[in-house]
Parts: sequence; structure tokens; C-alpha cells
Amino acid sequence: MNIKIPTVPLNNGYEMPIMGFGTYSATPEEFTRMISDAINAGYRHIDGAMFYGNEVDVGNGIRQKIEEKIVTREELFLVSKLWPTFMSPHLVEPTLRQTLKDLQTDYLDLYLIHWPTALEENMGLIPKDKDGNLIFKNVDFVNTWKALENCVSQGLVRSIGISNFNSQQINRLMKHCTIKPVTNQIEVHAYLNQKKLIELCRQHDMIVTSYGPLGRPGFQKDASEPVLILDPKVIELSEKYGRTPAQIVLRYLTMQNIPVIPKSSTKARIEENLASLEFDLTPPDMAALDSLDCGYRNNKWEWAINHPEYPFSLPY
Repeated sequence: MNIKIPTVPLNNGYEMPIMGFGTYSATPEEFTRMISDAINAGYRHIDGAMFYGNEVDVGNGIRQKIEEKIVTREELFLVSKLWPTFMSPHLVEPTLRQTLKDLQTDYLDLYLIHWPTALEENMGLIPKDKDGNLIFKNVDFVNTWKALENCVSQGLVRSIGISNFNSQQINRLMKHCTIKPVTNQIEVHAYLNQKKLIELCRQHDMIVTSYGPLGRPGFQKDASEPVLILDPKVIELSEKYGRTPAQIVLRYLTMQNIPVIPKSSTKARIEENLASLEFDLTPPDMAALDSLDCGYRNNKWEWAINHPEYPFSLPY
């Protein structure tokens, strides 16, 4: 299996493969095999983050495929994210350089501000006080962005973007940036279709990338939270098209020109996700999936709910 993956143009002339491979939440011993399976299947867009704690493993997996001459570095689109404890401007470049070292590459294709909510530095990745509350840091993400722009000018990263930013934060950043963000990576799926935020991003010539495109099955807190791939309408369409529920909800997004970064640790599902690009949904079926929107957000970032820059207190 080796499907040719379409790309989405970015506002700076580069292109992002519409199907990426997510690397969140897997054990280190799984990684070399997962990366190998993904690249063998045809994935070229690898999405990661320092916070995931596995960039060394991801880098090892990529290096192995390059050494095997299965892929070249130039064919890959590597993404990482700046964690909130490193948002002070003087920390941005050293943090990016550490990611480059761990991934064993000279540059990233895309670097994102992971969250707009800066956290106290030098206390680990989840800094908490004696009562278990997150310790916030007063850092303006606009100043963080300026440091990212400097990394572009140094050739350390080709494109920069944001993640989990709301409409107000986007509008503010656009007023102060020299380099426009190429993307806002947010939770998007049929239960949270984000139409208004996507439209705003497009008005700013920015694409939206979907994390959690399957509705993040397995991350539900309890039985009261809905599971998208078990929705009766998704099951019905799965049977109609002879495709898996996961393929239905992925195609719903990619047909809207929204890049997706599903994660799977099994070879069959890695290939199955990619094969979602092989068919099209009809306009009435796209509309039926649109109608499933219920505002269900799985990743609520509840730790930071009292942060002045908490992104989910606005409608979008």
C-alpha cells in the first residue's frame, strides 16, 4: 500500500499533506514500528510535540526510514509544538533547537504554539502549586510569536502556526504578526465541526488542521460522553459505503480541505485511515454529518480554565 496523499497549500507557498500521522499517546517501544508502518504506507506528514515525550523515538524511526532509502527528509513534513512552559521569548529558540536535535533534523516544516496559555517555567511541564493548581506565567503570546518569527528567519523552521487559539486570540495575533500563521490546529470532528472558527481562519488565509478527527475515542471521561464512531448515522454511512466508521469521519473532514492527524498504533488501522482518501461522500451525506454537531469538546484543557488566555470560554 502506498497511496499518493493530496496536499493543501499554505499561505507562504509551502504545502501540507492532507493526511498526517499523529504521535500522541503511544509507548516508546511502539514508535519505531509505528513510524515505519506509517511511512511505508505513504504518510509523509508526521505530527508531534515536545510534550508527548517521544521526539527521540520519533526521530529514530524517521532516521531508520531515511537510511533504508524509503523516504528522504525533503519528502517529509515534520511538525512539532512549543509547550506553554517555554513561551517566554528567550526560551523559544533553545526549545526548538532541542526538538531539532531529538528529531535528528536541521529544520522543521511547521512549529506551533501548542496553547495560548503560558505556564510557569523551570518546574516541569505541568507546574503546580502545593494545592495542585497549575501555576500560570504572564507571557503575551504575541511576544512568543515574534520569537517564532525569528526562528523562521534563521532557517530553523519553514512555517509557523498556532494551536487551540480562539477567534479573539487569532484576531489579536493577526494585528501584530509579521509572518502570518499558516494553520490553527484545533479539535475538529463531526460532533464539534467548528464552522465559525474555520471560516474566520480562512478569512485570515490560514488553514485549520484537525486533531482528534475521530472524536478522540478512548479519551472519554465516562459513559455520558458521546463516541463519534459509534454514532448511528456514522454506522449507517459506514454500511452504505462499505467503509469503516473511522474512514467516514476522516473523509468528512478531508473533503472540506481540512488536514487530519489521526493516530493509530496498529498497521491495519494506519493503512485504513489513509484509505479514507479513496472514496467521496455525497453532498447530502456531508450535510447529514454536519448535522451531528453538538458542541462536544473532548479536550477541554480544564487544568487551565482560570487562565486569562483560556481559549474555550468564548463560543469560538
